[in-house]
Amino acid sequence: MHNTFQKYNLPPALLSALATMQYTCPTAIQDQVIPIALTGQDVLGSSKTGSGKTAAFSIPVVARLMQNPAAAALVLAPTRELAEQVAEVFTTMVRGSRHLRTLLLIGGEPIGKQLMRLRSRPTIIVGTPGRVEDHLCRGSLQLHDTTFLVLDEIDRMLDMGFAIQIDKIIKRLPIERQTLMFSATLDKNIECLAKTYLRKPVRVHIETADSDVKSIEESYKYLSESDKFPVLLEQLTKREGSIIVFVKTQLRADELSYKLQQANYSVRAIHGGLKQQQRKRVIEDFRNKRYAVIVATDVAARGLDIDHIKHVINYDFPQAAEDYIHRIGRTGRAGATGFAFSMLAASKEKRLWHIIHNEPIEEERSAFRRGPSIRFNKRKPLGFHSNSRRSCSN
Repeated sequence: MHNTFQKYNLPPALLSALATMQYTCPTAIQDQVIPIALTGQDVLGSSKTGSGKTAAFSIPVVARLMQNPAAAALVLAPTRELAEQVAEVFTTMVRGSRHLRTLLLIGGEPIGKQLMRLRSRPTIIVGTPGRVEDHLCRGSLQLHDTTFLVLDEIDRMLDMGFAIQIDKIIKRLPIERQTLMFSATLDKNIECLAKTYLRKPVRVHIETADSDVKSIEESYKYLSESDKFPVLLEQLTKREGSIIVFVKTQLRADELSYKLQQANYSVRAIHGGLKQQQRKRVIEDFRNKRYAVIVATDVAARGLDIDHIKHVINYDFPQAAEDYIHRIGRTGRAGATGFAFSMLAASKEKRLWHIIHNEPIEEERSAFRRGPSIRFNKRKPLGFHSNSRRSCSN
């Protein structure tokens, strides 16, 4: 049988939805998680961003819900943006079902509308820990029929301080349930959590494989702070396609967006300071290519999954290696080659670049003569193709 979703014996309505969503061949993590989850076993999964993880848990959950209309599912995600995207996937998958409905529970949305929609007993709840716990405390959300739990990006939820809320939520769930937990890494905290909340989980860890790689070509320049904006204009002029420019603060996002608009660029800013409806509008407009550039903070871009993003520009270099990996993971999707350009304006940023790439750094004269630019030497570093191409899973 061809490597398609038909081999999993999924309900016809779900197969039809997957075809509409243009899901044709399962990715590596989908091919491992789906058949395991369909048997009812708990799963502890680890894979990089862009691996197809959302479909890996949503497909078996929807399939099992279609077979058991009395059951329900709860999906927890760390951020509003990621929760919105996960909810959109579920909503599309259940469109052909008469009895399955999805409800999004996140902060920034009117609580009254959520209370009203909860009365209709939705089958799938997707939300952030804070808002889900809020509804549990109000008594507006009941979880006694919830036999499926998904913890998406559990490592990020712990980093954001949601451990207490997650514990309170899980204690409201039936003991007899199926739990699917996903994390980018499997450190001691995740292992401890898995022992607490999962029952004999099947572990699925996806390493980057040559057949599943996507290439991200990385370039960088070591320069002064005052040279950043001229270099950004130069980069925007020569790059085609959709672009995300990363900065470190909300204020900086607004200021840079305004400066680019003054320079006649079609651009918007997205950050945590915007109202939920504003953020949603920016994402949808960018998704529909109404403008080519967005200036974003790390939190606002978490979970942002838009296939046509071709370039990532680190106007402000991140403070942690994990954030760098997550930023550049916004590009190079759907089999396309992505491009990432970083501006390094301080010695500590240069050191972090060295740590991230595990590669000696050569210095060369900058075109601006305010400091050296940096580049890789020709030795292939760990996890990279030659010529600074990063291998990431789809």
